[in-house]
Amino acid sequence: MASQTETESGAAYAPLRARRPTDFDLTLPALGLLILFFVLPVAILLTRSVTEPQPGLGNYAELLGSSTYLRIFANTFIVSGLVTFVSLLIGFPVAWALAIMPSRIASIVFAILLLSMWTNLLARTYAWMVLLQRTGVINKVLIGIGLIDKPLPLVNNLTGVTIGMTYIMLPFIILPLYGVIRKIDPAILQAAALCGATRWQSLVRVLLPLAMPGMAAGALMVFVMSLGYFVTPALLGGTANMMLAELIAQFVQSLVNWGMGGAAALVLLVVTLALYAVQLRFFGTDRMGGR
Repeated sequence: MASQTETESGAAYAPLRARRPTDFDLTLPALGLLILFFVLPVAILLTRSVTEPQPGLGNYAELLGSSTYLRIFANTFIVSGLVTFVSLLIGFPVAWALAIMPSRIASIVFAILLLSMWTNLLARTYAWMVLLQRTGVINKVLIGIGLIDKPLPLVNNLTGVTIGMTYIMLPFIILPLYGVIRKIDPAILQAAALCGATRWQSLVRVLLPLAMPGMAAGALMVFVMSLGYFVTPALLGGTANMMLAELIAQFVQSLVNWGMGGAAALVLLVVTLALYAVQLRFFGTDRMGGR
């Protein structure tokens, strides 16, 4: 009788028990934000790019068929590739040094890196404008030590854009590399040395392959961010060396041509997603995270 009463009581209170959330329930807020702030704007851009000023693919044909626009695409990819390459060349030794140096010194270097990231982007770009101009510190130092006879043109060209963007992008490639290098067991390099490998062989055949996921993740981040960068190329490059983000801003703000602006933005988005897909194909999410 008592067990029957307990069963009836449990059945009575069963509807009041809270249902445990499923994985899908937990992802609903993130999916809602993704749809609201990414999928919906992209859909609107896609619609406007094929409907304004008239329905069809005329905007894409004009964008990809004009030599002027193709030169802007070329500028964008050349600068982004150079920035990524130079950032890797500088970032890898810095990340390796951070991984092997004493923790107290490493914390100071980390603080400098974070401080550079937290400093206002516009202020950093204007600082480079001052440093790179003909009467700036860099040209004065080069002339003073006798390396050059006259000031170098480092502003209003792609050289200045590459220098300024490399400085800004360095932390974004150093931090992923540092995380991957820290997980490499030092005993592996010691074993390579015991087997007769030189330092160069240990670097090329052991350290670089193990650090490749971090290099790929950092390179992708830097390259994609460089493709869509606006402030630094606009200030250091000038109108004669326009990049794709500046072109999109000009279409939307100055020319009020949403059709062309949407087409250019979607071309940039497709390139970005294609690069990300290629990296996932060769590295996967686990290797990109250094696991």
